[in-house]
Amino acid sequence: MTAVTEGTYEHRGFEHAYEIHGEGEHTVVYMHGLLMDRQMNIGLAAALAKNGYRVVLLDLLGHGRSDTPLRASEYRMDAYAGDTIALLDHLGIDQAVIGGVSLGAGVSLQVAVHHPERVSGLIFEMPVLEWAVPAAAMFFTPFLLTMHYAATPAGWVAAGARRIPRTSNGALDSVLSLVSNAPEVTKAILHGILTGPVAPTVEQRREIDRPALVIGHGRDLIHPFSDAENLAGVLRRGQLLNARTMLELRVTPARLTAAIVQFLDEVHSPETRHGPTIAAAAGRSR
Repeated sequence: MTAVTEGTYEHRGFEHAYEIHGEGEHTVVYMHGLLMDRQMNIGLAAALAKNGYRVVLLDLLGHGRSDTPLRASEYRMDAYAGDTIALLDHLGIDQAVIGGVSLGAGVSLQVAVHHPERVSGLIFEMPVLEWAVPAAAMFFTPFLLTMHYAATPAGWVAAGARRIPRTSNGALDSVLSLVSNAPEVTKAILHGILTGPVAPTVEQRREIDRPALVIGHGRDLIHPFSDAENLAGVLRRGQLLNARTMLELRVTPARLTAAIVQFLDEVHSPETRHGPTIAAAAGRSR
């Protein structure tokens, strides 16, 4: 068992919740996907903590136990990046590996572009970039319209989901958290993310000079493998790790976790701080 502590901090006038796994010398900040919460990454955090890392799981604003304002402007991706830096300031951390899945990967990109001095390395799991735009629009636009025009029945569903007892499975509990979101909060989050800056430009990505591990997989229109592959190719020090499925890291995580640990070890080696990372574990490709 590794030490787990919970805490909150205030930024932009709102309370943000987080939890810390482990007490290692080096820190990893890992963020969840859209409308999920930090529980989806508990298994990964525990595994990395057992390998000597301190892992901080952040509930982004509007998610999990963080505050849920109703103004869409509070949910811009660049605002989330500022919240992440405020977390580092709150914890007294100069630099950390910044990463996350889907939405968390997008926030990590914003942090890398706007606050590179606070980043020692990057993990982008299932990034959502140019190739995902048509599928994301097809999926989230009807969802947004449902939250707007069918708010009452959606509210009944959310209220019922909040009564369901939580389990010991972090990923499943995160899904229950998604269904439990109040419709007005979900609508504000989607509005804010879709109308704000979703991703840095390709030119900005090319300027990122930190070791980066990009995790992608096939058979997913919203997180196409081409987005992960292109991002790894554009980054100066990017490596691509091919996941077998979108659930591998949370259902059968041993292979991917081992590759992530190796990447983190490389990030903090003296050689990597001044040059490209060492060749990746088996299963990683470019």
